[in-house]
Parts: sequence; C-alpha cells; structure tokens
Amino acid sequence: MNTKLRLTLLSFLQFFIWGSWLLTIGAYWFQNKHWSGAQFGAIFSTMGIAAIFMPSLMGIVADKWVNAEKLYGVLHILGGIVLCTVPMVRDPGTMFWVMLLNMIFYMPTLALSIAVSYSVLKKEGHDVQTAYPPIRVWGTIGFIVALWTVSLLGIETSASQFYVAAGAAFVLGLYSFTLPACPPQLKASDSKTLTDALGLKSFLLFRDPKMATFFLFTLLLGAALQLTNAYGDTFLHDFEGVAAYKTTVAVKYPAIIMSISQISETLFILAIPFFLRRFGIKQVMLFSMLAWVLRFGLFAFGNPGPGLWMIVLSCIVYGMAFDFFNISGSLFVETQTAPEIRASAQGLFMMMTNGFGAVLGSSISGLVIQHYFTLADGTKDWHGIWLSFAAYSLVIAVLFVVFFRHKHTVQPAATVPAESLLTMEQA
Repeated sequence: MNTKLRLTLLSFLQFFIWGSWLLTIGAYWFQNKHWSGAQFGAIFSTMGIAAIFMPSLMGIVADKWVNAEKLYGVLHILGGIVLCTVPMVRDPGTMFWVMLLNMIFYMPTLALSIAVSYSVLKKEGHDVQTAYPPIRVWGTIGFIVALWTVSLLGIETSASQFYVAAGAAFVLGLYSFTLPACPPQLKASDSKTLTDALGLKSFLLFRDPKMATFFLFTLLLGAALQLTNAYGDTFLHDFEGVAAYKTTVAVKYPAIIMSISQISETLFILAIPFFLRRFGIKQVMLFSMLAWVLRFGLFAFGNPGPGLWMIVLSCIVYGMAFDFFNISGSLFVETQTAPEIRASAQGLFMMMTNGFGAVLGSSISGLVIQHYFTLADGTKDWHGIWLSFAAYSLVIAVLFVVFFRHKHTVQPAATVPAESLLTMEQA
C-alpha cells in the first residue's frame, strides 16, 4: 500500500475515534444522565489535564526509547479498553476518573500521529508542508463520518457511542504495528547534560521569546477550542424544549449540523500552504482568532428556525478557526525544531493547546455558565454564553496583535524552498 495512503488511513481512524463521542458526550451527559453543568466542566477538563503531561512525556519516550509507531499503537489499544467501560459508569464522580484515564491514553496519540507522519514523509523525501495537509484532511473526514454514524444510528444521547469509539481504537491500535518504523532519534551518547538525559530538551524552546509568546497564545486559543467542543451539540439539543423548533432538522440531528464544521475544515486545511506563504504565521493565527469571534457571535444570534443560516455559517467559519490555529501551529513547531526532538516538541505544542488551554477553557467556563448563565429553572442563557465566549476571543486577538511581533516577507511560491515557508518571519 502506498505510504501516503497508509498515513491517510491512520489520520482517518485517529479522528474517527474522537468524533464518535467528543461533540455528543454533552448530549449524553445532559439529556441522558441529567448531571450538572459544573460537573460536566470538570469531565471535559480531563482531556486538558491529561494533555498537560502525557503528550510531552510520551514524546520523550518516543524520542529516546521506543519506536513512535509502536507506542502509538499500544496507547490506542489501552484507550479502547477504557472506552468499553464508560457505559458502566453510574455517577459523575466515577465518570471523571474513567474519562481521565481514557484521555491519558488518547491525548498523546494526537501528537504522536503528527510525529509519525512527519517522520515517514521526510524519510521518503516529501515536503511535510505540502504533503501533510492532504493527508490530515482525511482525519477531519473521519471525524465527520463518526459524527454522522453516531447521529444516524440515533445514539447521540446513548452510551453506545463509546462502543463505536472503542472499536475504532482497537483497529487503529493493531494497524499501527504495520506502519514504517519510526525509531528514536536521540541516542544515549547525545545526553551531554541533565536536560538531555531526561529528554527535556524541547522545553528549552521557552527560552526563545518568540516561541514562548507563540506557546502562550496557543494556550489561550486552546481554551476557545474546548468551549465549542463542550457546548455546541447540547446547545442545539436544548431547543427540543421550544415547540417551534423541536421538529427541525437541526434539533433532530444536531451532530450532523455540527459536522458542517468538519466539512469546512477539509477546505481550509488544503488552503493552509497558500495562506502561510502569503501571510505568514502571525496573520494566519490572527485570522483564526477573528474566526473564533464570528463562530461564537453567530451562535449567539442563531436558532434552528429562521436563524439556522447563522448556525450553518458559524460551522463554516469554524474550519478557519480550527485549522489556521491547530494545523498551522504544528507545522510551525516542526520547522522550528530539530528532528531529534520532533515528537517531544509536538507534545509540548499539544500540552499548551489541549492541556493547559483545555483545562482553562472547560473548567472556568463550566463554573461561569453554572453561576452566571444558568437560570432558576435549570435552563441556560445561551445568548449570553456565546457572547461572552466571543468577547474572550476578541480580547485574545487584540493582545496577539500587540505582543506577538513577527515580520513576514512575501516571496513567490516558486522561489521559496518549501522548508522555509514558515521560517521567513523574523522577530
């Protein structure tokens, strides 16, 4: 099988697992279990807690001791086992620990999937900036297929969604052992300092003011990502209580409506090389922040009836909001780091976005929604919730313009070496 095709299948399954439950766990939580919003914020923060240490830790293991593809496979198999136990959980306290364990196994696979793909592509002489986006776009397609599968099977509020995710995890875990070898790049003889010996070399990136600022804003943008993941699907489900909307398509199949976001991703992923070449990383990330403002603002004024176009437009805007931050960021980190710390550097990026950013976004938002936007009868003021999220994103965008100082030089695509497209910015 062609190497690119093999990596495409890896990307598809990687995000199929996540798509099977990420956007619908809120509906399962609120519509099926009827547990509180504050407790849900804590559950959703499990991915952030796990991402604080696991991607970096597993990246170090892959850089120094274990083949990345084998470590990747073991983690998915262990994650699949945990997902099979989720339907057995009967209280939110236990759910927290089960989902935390699941995230401990899953979150490092996001960074490892990138590291494995970059390693294999570079070994075969491909330019990762042009070769990886068409591969990664199939991850988004996998996410969409998972959403549609869960929705069309009528299990958006059912525990069965976790069995679907577990099945995909087992398949990917076993498949990973057939991938080309990605052996550790750091040797024992390279450990000249304590930092090298402990595998912490990637953390020295924080000594560079440019990279430190970049990682700070990835943390803040990571918080915005968790807001839309946690509350988008249950926001549409809440319209079931409104007679005028309960029979609309958006309320009956909210996961399918939300999947428009991932369909949009497929287009913006393919546009990343052009935008990076033309505008540079600073402008691309600024576009992402402004897209988050639109994403939340349109949700604030949309509804499943006459305002459905706003919800659909919000989902389209999501493609730019997510891709121009998440995928461009990983490409930027790849070009700023040495091959021997590739996995741990990607783990560091994941730690800031899906780690500290996720904890900040999910835990604080859960408390804020519970105390300021939950009415006496238990319903939520979604208009106020989404407007507050939009205001947060706007503040981040303004601060980014002020503090992230880069100068980008535009050059014709034909004259620019592919590896330098992300490195033309100077402090």
